[in-house]
Amino acid sequence: MEGQLQIEDLEVGEGKAVVKGALITTQYTGFLADGSKFDSSWDKGRPFQCVIGTGRVIKGWDIGLMGMRVGGKRKLWVPAELAYGDRQVGKLIAPGSDLSFEIELLEVLTRDD
Repeated sequence: MEGQLQIEDLEVGEGKAVVKGALITTQYTGFLADGSKFDSSWDKGRPFQCVIGTGRVIKGWDIGLMGMRVGGKRKLWVPAELAYGDRQVGKLIAPGSDLSFEIELLEVLTRDD
């Protein structure tokens, strides 16, 4: 992956765009470098919400979701240093793991809303 975040829009949305500090609602699936799934909001039966751009999620999400629009689907390839770095996370994510995510953006709420 060469240490760089890679972004691919699978479907471009037409709704509100993600900006720093927005509360976003997504559905996502996360994969290890070998393609095996390690997490999914779909499997949990509920969307995932977070405030973006403020360090509350991995850096790859904070950077990679900026500008994405509601209704869009995006794939992120996140190098380890923009994911969990040298930390072990749970039983599946080993230190130094590159990750990828398929993310569907459902909602963006900002202070203006």
